[in-house]
Amino acid sequence: MEQSNVTQAFDYDLVIIGAGVGGHGAALHAVSCGLKTAIIEASEMGGTCVNRGCIPSKALLAASGRVRELRNTHHLKALGIQLGGVEFDRQAIADHASNIVSKLRGDLINSLKRLKVDIIAGRGKVAAPQKVTVTTEAGEKTITAKDIIISSGSIPWVPPGIEIDGKTVFTSDDALKLESLPNWIAIIGSGYIGLEFSDIYTALGCEVTMIEALDQLMPGFDRDIAKLAERVLISPRDVETKVGNLASKVIPGTPVVIELADAKTKEVVDVLEVDACLVATGRIPDTNNLGLETVGVETDRRGFIQVDDRMAVLAAGEPVPHLWAIGDATGKMMLAHAASAQGIVAVENICGRDRTVDYHSIPAAAFTHPEISFVGMTESAAKELGQVEGFEVGTVRSYFKGNSKAIAEGEADGMAKVIYRQDTGEVLGVHIIGLHASDLIHEASNAIAHRQSVKSLAYLVHAHPTLSEVLDEAYKRAAAV
Repeated sequence: MEQSNVTQAFDYDLVIIGAGVGGHGAALHAVSCGLKTAIIEASEMGGTCVNRGCIPSKALLAASGRVRELRNTHHLKALGIQLGGVEFDRQAIADHASNIVSKLRGDLINSLKRLKVDIIAGRGKVAAPQKVTVTTEAGEKTITAKDIIISSGSIPWVPPGIEIDGKTVFTSDDALKLESLPNWIAIIGSGYIGLEFSDIYTALGCEVTMIEALDQLMPGFDRDIAKLAERVLISPRDVETKVGNLASKVIPGTPVVIELADAKTKEVVDVLEVDACLVATGRIPDTNNLGLETVGVETDRRGFIQVDDRMAVLAAGEPVPHLWAIGDATGKMMLAHAASAQGIVAVENICGRDRTVDYHSIPAAAFTHPEISFVGMTESAAKELGQVEGFEVGTVRSYFKGNSKAIAEGEADGMAKVIYRQDTGEVLGVHIIGLHASDLIHEASNAIAHRQSVKSLAYLVHAHPTLSEVLDEAYKRAAAV
């Protein structure tokens, strides 16, 4: 679609601050809607996902996963395959990840240039309603736009008491460079980041100690999935776990010294000396110095920008005209594809087409071996909702051990769990651990998006033999209850 004639009072129809996946998706959609668009980026194009998150981590997981698979002589022998010793080159694996990042960053830049999106290198901030200042190497300039989208992203969170040196104690940003393979590494946090790096490090021969402050591993996951994940991803590997322990002090060096305190009493209970420490304690919004005060906007106590369901920025609970925010900066769902969805919704509303984000149907995945994925509610969250709204919750499980394709692959560890309303059959959540779980989850995501019932899903046809039959079996079991 051709670009609109920008109102003469403005330089652009839309200016986007931040060129991560969310900002990029918003820019592409804006151009398709005929908006003259500029995007501002102070660092690398592609933001966290392309440069320091999804893409390099998946490249490392792919390479380390091959090493794990080829060194699993028991599994290969079951398939009739015998190999000699398997060696790998740490630097070559690191270069693989780096090369993938460079390619995808280049592709992202080219896609914007091809669509005539103006790319402005510099630090952007709101200067006034419908005005943005950009600090560049050449100085500061002001541009105007009918609408502004803030897509400033997030940075790793380092808890108090932990000192980072980028070499012996580091966040995922530095871990993705894979500059070394420590003999013994502590990982603080057992969420997605911690699990994925535990997978990488153990596959490449490192010993891991996983430290979790809460009283159970993988606190954000459905409990049935977490229990199976612990049995498959942690117990058989060189992973020691410290649960209910707070890393109250971490001192870089050789060795790294970690003081562990009881998470409840805060009393020091142990001191570890390890070769390295990865701090995987989550992320916080990168919302400082965005000029939000110039339009009367305050972030919440954690630094997130408050938005409504249309992605309009709120000040004192009311939408600020022509100002929008998307992605990690909003704290709604800190996932690249959620940011992209939010960007499209923001642009739709800018164009006068009312649209909101259905967070309930946005899936998430951990790319461990095997993978973990989920969409919608955990069983405990669904039961809480059921108590409030007056309905009973049903759950069913199906197992990869009964799936023909998984058995043929020799990858039969896994489970799918479907959570649904017993009265209407509406699917409330689906959780999968197993081979290609990140791909399988989208069928469930679409079912939740369309508020489908297990009673109708049970009659859909799935190809045989495929992994998708794991969900087919679960739906059929639910409908038969």
